Amino acid sequence: MKKHWFKTTALILSGALLIGVTSCKDDDDDTPGALTLSALTAGSIDLNGATAPNNVPLNPDITATFSQAVDLATATSANITLKRDYDNTNIPVTITTSGTSITIKPTETLASGAMHKLVLGAGIKSNNGGALGTAIERIFSTDGFFAPSGMVAYWDFNGDGKDKIDSYDVRDAIDISFVDSRKTAAGKAAQFNGTTSIMEVPGADQLMNTKDFTLSFWAKAQDAGHGQFVIGLAAFHGFQFELFGGFNGFKMPVQFDYGDGTSGTGGDLAYNGDGKTKDNGGWRGTIFNKENENLPDILKDKWFHIVYVYNSETKIRSMFLNGDKVIAQDHNLWYDDDGNPYPERGIVGLKYNGTPPETLPELAFGFVHSRGGTLWDNEPWGGYDFPDANHFKGLLDDVRIFHKALSEAEIQLMYNSEK
Repeated sequence: MKKHWFKTTALILSGALLIGVTSCKDDDDDTPGALTLSALTAGSIDLNGATAPNNVPLNPDITATFSQAVDLATATSANITLKRDYDNTNIPVTITTSGTSITIKPTETLASGAMHKLVLGAGIKSNNGGALGTAIERIFSTDGFFAPSGMVAYWDFNGDGKDKIDSYDVRDAIDISFVDSRKTAAGKAAQFNGTTSIMEVPGADQLMNTKDFTLSFWAKAQDAGHGQFVIGLAAFHGFQFELFGGFNGFKMPVQFDYGDGTSGTGGDLAYNGDGKTKDNGGWRGTIFNKENENLPDILKDKWFHIVYVYNSETKIRSMFLNGDKVIAQDHNLWYDDDGNPYPERGIVGLKYNGTPPETLPELAFGFVHSRGGTLWDNEPWGGYDFPDANHFKGLLDDVRIFHKALSEAEIQLMYNSEK
């Protein structure tokens, strides 16, 4: 009898335990569990580790993997943001969801060498309603020297002439060698011999298909006994940068779209350190000019950094030397002595207007235009075939072109990072 009771009691307890277990399981199904982050990567780079990475590529695919399948409706820009640190700007991203993963891809090339913050918001939920609960923030830095976003072309000359952003690769390189650059982190630089060296990039007229424009580069020039054409796209029919003989200044004419079917350079933007502006005897359009009597000490046999900027909204063109603004001109002030406006006041952006065979749409490093053009062929200073023409003699590195007007803060940060 006692034995029978034990079996009956055990059976009852066993049934109760089974009911209890079943009941608990049903409760778990009805109550969503918390959503947790399992992994966060940019390619093979871990963004979820103890140390923030500093080598994230400029065009990353960031993948966030969670403990449960993600509700597509919550994986939106309202809950997921990517912010650039140096100017606190939100980077636009595309967001896609597949099962337990969310892929976040910037719609623009990120600034290089810059810190970014990714936020996965508390509003992200799983398909069964489980919430992330608390926002997750992760910091990372992109690879390389600091350079703002918006680059359309970048040649680092680290052993070749390839464009690291797009397809503007050097097609022909004549008498070019690659040597150590200004510091170890800068890798190599292109060396030009001052007589025959040139690098040519086809299809470069598209680099001027823009309203706003910035050119940035590093150079170290040697005395060649004359002025030097460092960079040129169809000369003044596109743009060119020229060092004066004696290293006492430089200039950069750029072809502008006047908005009425015509174009022109608006005169050369030239800097010689005389400090003259519209307020002290200089041209009425010059609003800033930094006085500097020691330009040869800066430009000869030393690395220097040049940035040219055109801002179509303000109609101001500027040049920077070693991170500092040295000259600025405002095309809104272009008018004659009688107060009549010059066509420069109508500028809407840049415009390539080269015409073959005089000039070709090819960017030349080391000369004013590519070898195929006939412009100035018979001029001893302007014909490529003349060894004593204004060929560039020295080193060139980190040439960057942007279809945006960089700010003074961005230029200073870039210089400080690269110097």
